[in-house]
Amino acid sequence: MDQPPLHRQFLDDVLPRIQREAGVVGVAASGSLASGNPDIYSDIDLIIVIDEMSFEPVMTRRLELIGSWTDLVAGFTGEHVGEPRLIITLVGPPLLHVDFKFVRLTDFAERSEDPHILWERDEELSRALAQQPAKASRLDLQWIEDRFWTWVHYGATKLGRGELLEVAGFLAYLREAVLGPLAAVRAGAPPRGVRRLESVAPDEARALRATLSGENQIEAGWALLACVDLYGRWRDESGMLVERRRNAEQHAVRYLRDVLAATGRPARDGRRGPIDAVS
Repeated sequence: MDQPPLHRQFLDDVLPRIQREAGVVGVAASGSLASGNPDIYSDIDLIIVIDEMSFEPVMTRRLELIGSWTDLVAGFTGEHVGEPRLIITLVGPPLLHVDFKFVRLTDFAERSEDPHILWERDEELSRALAQQPAKASRLDLQWIEDRFWTWVHYGATKLGRGELLEVAGFLAYLREAVLGPLAAVRAGAPPRGVRRLESVAPDEARALRATLSGENQIEAGWALLACVDLYGRWRDESGMLVERRRNAEQHAVRYLRDVLAATGRPARDGRRGPIDAVS
């Protein structure tokens, strides 16, 4: 497994210390280390696998344990990303972002991709993976379609009010939750927000530049319309079965067009754009 020097040194230092911890039956790496394409900016994503009897005691002292394994600069739990078993840390210096995910051995095999086993006791991790195949992450386009047009209306109301910072955050959400995953799927890659789109889906990444918010209401409105245009085209070209919410789409797009029209002229240079393509 190829690793940048800092990452390799960290693992060389920390793995022997983790192995001495009672109740730990193995350590695996996920993310870029497991996929074989880390760089000097990559996080280290570690899965610390604990036996059933030791799991609860270990969970109560995770930060203490991590501090005994490495030089802990900062650490906090991962509830904000929906994973309370996760401890997100900075270690060093030199600073390195390391995620420690603590899981029961019985839960280790539940995964979307195969991790890279760094160390295991009595081949317990290997057996667990062999007994249960990975379930690849799939894009639920119907879930998106059921919500997208309400989201568009929400963005239009903030645009009309002139809350450009809110619109900018909303556009980022649409790229993360909708357009980035669609772009990745188009390129045959797993749907992971906008991660690495510039390399895995360069054409789509270039198209997404139109969704970056401008410095005024008109430009922000055009960015929102670009989101609508790209979503409609990529949805229809996806080949996925989806029940279109045509009534909601029609009303939401009309509302957005009306809000944009109320802000002034459609574009600074008079060129056509997404507003002309969306019906």
